[in-house]
Amino acid sequence: MRRAIEASVAARGVSTPNPPVGAVVLDRDGLVVGVGATAAPGGPHAEIAALAEAGERARGGTAVVTLEPCDHTGRTGPCSQALLRAGVVRVVHALGDPNPLAAGGAETLRGAGVEVRSGVLADLAEAGPMRAWLHRQRTGRPMLTWKYAATLDGRTAAPDGTSRWITGETARAHVHAERARIDAVVVGTGTVLADDPVLTARLPDGSLAAHQPVRVVVGLRDIPAGSRILDDSAPTRVVRTRDPFAVMEALADLTDVVLEGGSTLTGAFLSAGLVDRVTAYLAPVVLGEGPTAVRGTGVGTIADAMRFRRESVETLGDDLLVRLAPLRSSDH
Repeated sequence: MRRAIEASVAARGVSTPNPPVGAVVLDRDGLVVGVGATAAPGGPHAEIAALAEAGERARGGTAVVTLEPCDHTGRTGPCSQALLRAGVVRVVHALGDPNPLAAGGAETLRGAGVEVRSGVLADLAEAGPMRAWLHRQRTGRPMLTWKYAATLDGRTAAPDGTSRWITGETARAHVHAERARIDAVVVGTGTVLADDPVLTARLPDGSLAAHQPVRVVVGLRDIPAGSRILDDSAPTRVVRTRDPFAVMEALADLTDVVLEGGSTLTGAFLSAGLVDRVTAYLAPVVLGEGPTAVRGTGVGTIADAMRFRRESVETLGDDLLVRLAPLRSSDH
């Protein structure tokens, strides 16, 4: 199952609106003979890709999948039937499918005599690449992650506005790798006018990654025609509103969205309770003055402070990557 979860990373940002599923097929002796991840919509699901790699060696073997095999016909046929045709005798999956249109694969497989085991490493699967898709199934909206880079004293730029580079090369490479796995990156018009960002996902050699997130610009001001965010290196959407809820409605077709600024837009999303996760890149740097990552949250006293729980801390060169989730009643 860990191997299947690892394989599902390749489906992040690619499979939307379908879940990023990973699958591993073992032969009758327990040897790995096929590994797959869900392709772009219309392409093979993870089970189909793993079965294709396994071929006849799948017969009498086991399929290990991060999500219950689908049992419906959409752009592709049901994976439950494909597993039966392949002759697997055992199916192990981490999570049941919460989508009633696709669920039922486990029951179909059991009815055909296949041994089915559910819930294996479900916690790891839920916290992994499937996280945003599961959030969308529960809430009906994309999962929004607030991402920022700052100094130890919370500054995102120097007093003169310069911000290159607060973090080191390792952290910046990590940002680009993450961008290549998400559906969209959101910024305000103020950020576009001040910084003229391109907001693409780039490989270490500077070339564009195969998958590019949709670049979303939020606000009422016009964007100059020559802005880099309007080039053809990645798709761009302009959402003419300052209302965070209206922004989420405009992104209803997406699953995994990252908010990168600016500070006023971030404050609006935090105040609206729409931030589901925080990814903070912290550099061992002190500026003392300069803009901060967020403002305008409406917090006036420590009792009203927005609080978060730590999910993980990771070292990226000299920098720290801190992942947090807001403390909400739904977390308990």
